[in-house]
Formats: sequence, structure tokens, C-alpha cells
Amino acid sequence: MNTRALILSALVLVSASACKKTPAADSTATSQPAATTEAPAPPKPMPAELPDVLARVNGQPVTKTDFERLVGNIEAGRGPIPADRRDEILRAALDQLITYTVMKQEVSSRKLEVSEAEVNSQLQQMQKQFPDEAEFKKALAARNTSLEQLKSDARTDMAIDRMVESELATTTDATETEARAFYDQNPDKFQQGEAIRANHILIMANESADDATKKAARAKADGLLKRARAGEDFAKLAKEHSDDGSKEQGGDLGFFQKGRMVPAFEQAAFALEPDQISDVVTTQFGYHIIKTTEKKGASTVSYDEVKGQIVKYLTNQKKQERVEAFIEEAKKRARIEVLV
Repeated sequence: MNTRALILSALVLVSASACKKTPAADSTATSQPAATTEAPAPPKPMPAELPDVLARVNGQPVTKTDFERLVGNIEAGRGPIPADRRDEILRAALDQLITYTVMKQEVSSRKLEVSEAEVNSQLQQMQKQFPDEAEFKKALAARNTSLEQLKSDARTDMAIDRMVESELATTTDATETEARAFYDQNPDKFQQGEAIRANHILIMANESADDATKKAARAKADGLLKRARAGEDFAKLAKEHSDDGSKEQGGDLGFFQKGRMVPAFEQAAFALEPDQISDVVTTQFGYHIIKTTEKKGASTVSYDEVKGQIVKYLTNQKKQERVEAFIEEAKKRARIEVLV
């Protein structure tokens, strides 16, 4: 996980406590018994009409303009805010903006600077994500952001990155001993369900296709099924007739577990024995013929297979905890006044 991802994650975790994940919600967190706790208090309602200044951090105003720009970015990425979650989401956004202001002040107090060349390089990387300058400017307008504001934000973000990197410099990587302990203490996380390997032929006819197209596709699938069951080479038929990207591999989909494929396809595939061919299976993509080639029973993934992933996960967890602690420490030192 890179530094910026750690910071963004920590900002959300520290400032938006109402939205914070519990260990049970994190697929890689340690399982814990459910605790009996009271339901959290509902967020304080946000006024319908916001004042020009929503909060102050060490006397510096957190403005309505900056808040509305942040909310606009949230909506641009996730869609309109649901009415029944308005207070929760707006409160979390305000907390995030307050936390960001604290970080900006911390950068200023440390006199961390980012050069113009570094900022311009960052902007060039952003622009490369768009096909042309017109699309880039269109994206800025959609988020109610000017190029100058984007440059200012980039400069601040890069300075915060630099500050946090210095805080993480003393964080040590997880050890293999810690990784082994995590593996031994969380056996349920390393269970691998039944898996099968299958080839398929797809004759495409999506749900919006007209009846004539669907009828022709089904007739073609029926014909190919007869040829496959008569003994023709299944992989050769897939290469010559399938409309799926797997055709170049003879329709081979590799091993997959339940939950990876659409329900109708999955149900038919897992019902087959090795080398057995299904009837024609209809999904939203069209008509499939499936041949299961191998089956693997449920098993436990060995420690050696996942050791590297566990070390990486635990190292990132240490860094995340350090970033969260650093932000909390900075917030405790600040004088924060929430005015709404």
C-alpha cells in the first residue's frame, strides 16, 4: 500500500468514526467474538442552510466553499447523497475536512516545501489519465475545481505525503514469526472451497437482442452441443465458434470457486463430473456449453503459499496504525471548534 493510500484510509478511519469498519467487516482482520454494545448515537443533524464558516482549527476557518467542493467530489464519485444518510455523510465529510486542515497546518509548522517542478510533474501525470486537454478541463469543471486549485491541492497533498513518510521511516516490517502467528490464530481465513476447472463455448446473444437473433444463437449452440457430445474435440470447437475471450485457450477458464461466475453458469458447471458436458445453459450473455475437466475438494492453503501475503498485510497494518496515531496526536494538539 503506498503512502497516499495510507493517508486517505487513515483520514477516513480517524475522522469518520460513524463509518469506521469493525474487524468483522474486514475480510483480512482477526476474527473476534461479537461484543454486546449499545447502538451508536445518531449523528447531529446538519443545518439545511450552512454558514460561511463551519469550523475553526487553531483559529483558521473551515469554509462552506471548501466543504461544498468536497461534498461535490464525493457525489461525483459515488452519486447523490441519500436523504436518510445526509447527516451521517455530511458530518463525516466535515470531520475529514477538519482533519485535512490539521494536516496542512502540521506541514506548515514543519516548513515542508514542494517545488514547482514536482507539482507540475504531478499534474502531468493526472492529465495523462484523460484522452485530451478538453476532457481534462471538463473533469475539473464537473468537480467545480480550477487548475490553480488543483495545483494548490497537489502541492499540499505531496507535502503531507512527505511528512507522513518521515513518520513511517521508523516503522519496521512484519516478521515471519508474526506472520506465522497470524496464520495459526486465524485458520478460518485460509480455507479454500471446492474448485473446478472448466472449458466453455459461448454463443453470444445478450438480453436486449431481438427474438430472431436469440433463436439463431440458440440453434447454433444446440448444433455445437450435438457435435461435442458426438466426440468432436471440445477445445477445437471453442476456438472455432466461441464468442468468449477464452476461445484462444480452447475455452479454458482455469480453476474457479463458487461465487466467481453468474449463478446459472456456476450451478451447471459444479453439477458436472470431470469430462461431462452440460446441456445448453442460458445466461445474460447468451448460450453456453460447459465441459468440466477437473475438480478440487475443499482444502487449507498452506502457510508457505501465503507467507509473503501475510507479511505484506501485517506490515501495511502497522503502517496504517502509525498513520492513524499520528493524525490523532496532531488533532489532540489542535484547538478545534465545530460551529454547526
